[in-house]
Amino acid sequence: MSLDIGVLLPNIGHLGNDLPGMADVARHAEEVGLDSVWSGDHLSMGGVPLLECTLTLAAAAAVTSRVRLGFSVMLVATRPAVWVARQLGTLQYLSGNRVEFGVGTGAKWAEEWHASGVPLTERGRRTDEFLRLLPDLLAGRPTKLLGMPAQPEVTLRPAVPVPPVWVGGRSERSLRRAAEHCTGWLTTISTPEEIRASADRLSVLAGQYGRPTPRVGTMIYARMAARPHADLAEQMARSLADAYRLPIEHTRQVVVGGDPEQTAEGLARHIEAGVDQFVVALEGADWREQYALLAEARARLV
Repeated sequence: MSLDIGVLLPNIGHLGNDLPGMADVARHAEEVGLDSVWSGDHLSMGGVPLLECTLTLAAAAAVTSRVRLGFSVMLVATRPAVWVARQLGTLQYLSGNRVEFGVGTGAKWAEEWHASGVPLTERGRRTDEFLRLLPDLLAGRPTKLLGMPAQPEVTLRPAVPVPPVWVGGRSERSLRRAAEHCTGWLTTISTPEEIRASADRLSVLAGQYGRPTPRVGTMIYARMAARPHADLAEQMARSLADAYRLPIEHTRQVVVGGDPEQTAEGLARHIEAGVDQFVVALEGADWREQYALLAEARARLV
């Protein structure tokens, strides 16, 4: 699989309270030459402005023709499995099969789990059940919903190809879930050394399930400038260290920044560790310039 450098759309207010038009952002990402656009997923985050992930990607699909459309990652356990499959199949159909479907069990934001009516203790079971049902639901085969009362059977049409499925997370369970069910594993805030070790573990686990080794992806934070800038990556590293309560020595290895050449060098260290899918969360108010600079970094790598 060729290298894919995508961006995390600002549908969750990490660029401030004023959310830009998602169609404009996605169109610009395609025009400058990036490979994919991705959407985060939360129901509620303490009043942070956010847009629902499937509708965000539908807006992106309507104004683009080439970029892949990724979920990074959907909290499928917060929704009925058959409705997720219906939305996903619709997006796959309307976009011309451009979906990259990331799933995860999410962080412990009690507010959104209480609001969804799903106990935190049910996250893993519901996610695994969904992954088992998804191929049959998207293929248009009669599918018995084993997790529901009376186990009803449903057939969804039109049938669509199952998109690449990514499991997000850093735990052993996420690696096992990826090895058993999925196309790829999507981590975040992992150092190149950690990624390399996890990729080796994925290979072992995939062999146990008799499946190909999943691809490796990472969501990575970046802040860019037109000229060399030694402090941008350091600023990002300190911000992440505070936010995630991690040692600064760790976060310095999981961010990239500076001009396109400096950013390409940072991404290359992750490529050497086995990454071929990047979801870059760009910081900075001028998203148009940030996307264009990331495309310049991509051109140095591809």
